[in-house]
Amino acid sequence: MNRTIIVADSTSDIPPALAESNHIEIIPLKLMFGEETFLDGVEMTPEQFYDRLPRAQQLPTTSQPSPLAYMEVYRDIMRRYPGSPVLSFHISSGLSGTYQAAVMAKDMLEEEGANITVVDSLSASYGFGFMVVQAARWANEGKGPEEILRLAEELRQSRKLYFLVDTLEYLQKGGRIGKASAFLGTLLNIKPILSIDADGIIYAVEKVRGRKKAVARMIELFKTDLPGVTKINVAVGHTAEPASGEEFLKELSEHFTLEEQVLTNIGPVVGSHVGNGTLAVFIWPA
Repeated sequence: MNRTIIVADSTSDIPPALAESNHIEIIPLKLMFGEETFLDGVEMTPEQFYDRLPRAQQLPTTSQPSPLAYMEVYRDIMRRYPGSPVLSFHISSGLSGTYQAAVMAKDMLEEEGANITVVDSLSASYGFGFMVVQAARWANEGKGPEEILRLAEELRQSRKLYFLVDTLEYLQKGGRIGKASAFLGTLLNIKPILSIDADGIIYAVEKVRGRKKAVARMIELFKTDLPGVTKINVAVGHTAEPASGEEFLKELSEHFTLEEQVLTNIGPVVGSHVGNGTLAVFIWPA
């Protein structure tokens, strides 16, 4: 049986070393600073992006690959791995048109014998990146696409996530604020704790005064979400500020036994919607 090929778009924010070691095909989205266009994570690194963002005269914009671009990627995979099934994971359809573009590409390739399943992750960043990594591990063990999808869905339902932003400005202007819009116009130094609901839409969880209290509150929320759980896997996404992620892991380790630990950059495309100073935490039971 041919190995299942795992594909994800760049908003999965999978560390490059993890993607390479697990044979994950990454399709980059596009980031635009005015007239300049960059491929997410390829032509602009997170470090370059977060250095430039505060100095930008206008907020950057983003664009998903076109169906034709997806067709080219899928055709290349079909050429390199003839007969292999493909699972293609994408950022929530509630946040981007990326999933729909991939579906269109898959449909246009059916007459060419493509065996592609496009997956709406209903999440963003490493909130689905961790699913992709685990899916690739299962694929490398020889599991087929149906079993991988079933296990990935179980994993998705067990995952808990919260993210802390310094400002709602980027989410508001990017139109991704969803149910968090009620937090607009709040007082100075109020730090919104946000999450993503079952439909893949961002919503507001709480507002806390001050970042230190907000971080402590995130940990309390995880403890409430995971009653009786002592061992967890965790990933922390940061805006090219690894020290902030390491500090959170240290605090979290006082409440849970940490098994797999991943520190990852929130990439330029996702970062353009959340801004500098964002901290995103993804937990799934070990």
